[in-house]
Amino acid sequence: MKEAEEQLCEAARNGDTEQVKALIDSGADVTHFDGEGLNPLMHAAKHGHAPVLNVLLSAGAPWNALSPSNLSAGDYAMQEGHQEAVELLLNSGIQAELILGTIARKENKNVNSGHDYLEDRVSFSEDKLMDSDSKAVMMAWEKPLMEAHAKAVCSGGGHVLNIGFGMGLVDTAIQQYSPASHTIVEAHPDVYQRMLRSGWDQKENVKIVFGRWQDVLSQLETYDGIFFDTYGEYYEDLREFHQHLPALLKPGGIYSYFNGLCGSNAFFHVVYCHLVSLELENLGYSTQLIPLPVKDCLGEQVWEDVKHRYWQLDTYYLPVCQSAEEDSQ
Repeated sequence: MKEAEEQLCEAARNGDTEQVKALIDSGADVTHFDGEGLNPLMHAAKHGHAPVLNVLLSAGAPWNALSPSNLSAGDYAMQEGHQEAVELLLNSGIQAELILGTIARKENKNVNSGHDYLEDRVSFSEDKLMDSDSKAVMMAWEKPLMEAHAKAVCSGGGHVLNIGFGMGLVDTAIQQYSPASHTIVEAHPDVYQRMLRSGWDQKENVKIVFGRWQDVLSQLETYDGIFFDTYGEYYEDLREFHQHLPALLKPGGIYSYFNGLCGSNAFFHVVYCHLVSLELENLGYSTQLIPLPVKDCLGEQVWEDVKHRYWQLDTYYLPVCQSAEEDSQ
């Protein structure tokens, strides 16, 4: 006779809701992975059994567990085109992240804090900016994305703010639109010195503010367009920055940010796209996510000598945010 957990996986695969309930009631472990490397939630998601998903989630099955191939239940549902299952898992993920922030905390363990990064030496090459641990801070493959971000935040003309210079890709693109003023906040001393050597401080419409954005807010004004892309920070820092948007962004202004959250897992990325959009909506901003294909930019040679592949998805969703009141007029 099969163990209860194996029976639970089979019942989930078959969509047998009553059997799933009975096995859970008898003490079967909903977190069990079978010989295929899948847990009951993944089996139910893969076959689109939404009622079974409801039962398993209610019993405490973690929505964000990963199989050995780095896929979650949501990824399996997306791959098989089971939209009802995708929506159910998406809502479960959003609710869990709003309350617990589990992915953010897990990812934070893998990312240097802002202070560590700022004390680190960085190196520049033609196609990448690297930290001392061979992790990419910014890479040339992002150039088309940065050009699209620049186009969005410069669409209203006027005064533009960028948080995080990096390789200067987005700022170079912003300059093409000749904004009335172009403020750049950069915190890393090596990057700042490189900006000065490259003559960014000599540009007529450019103002450079050296320091962490958290420390230089009093030096900032109000802007028609804002872009945010820092390194060594994570979701909590992005959320904190969003709290300052009403004071920094003019009514009707455009805000965008580098949308790299969970860039190695398609379903987690979708969860965070929705989560950030929801939190911005609560602040009075509507968010449009524009899909940009990036698969052709990311051949194997791109990641040569790079320790961490921070982006592994075929599509980049570029966020364009505007005050909801202005949007509805």
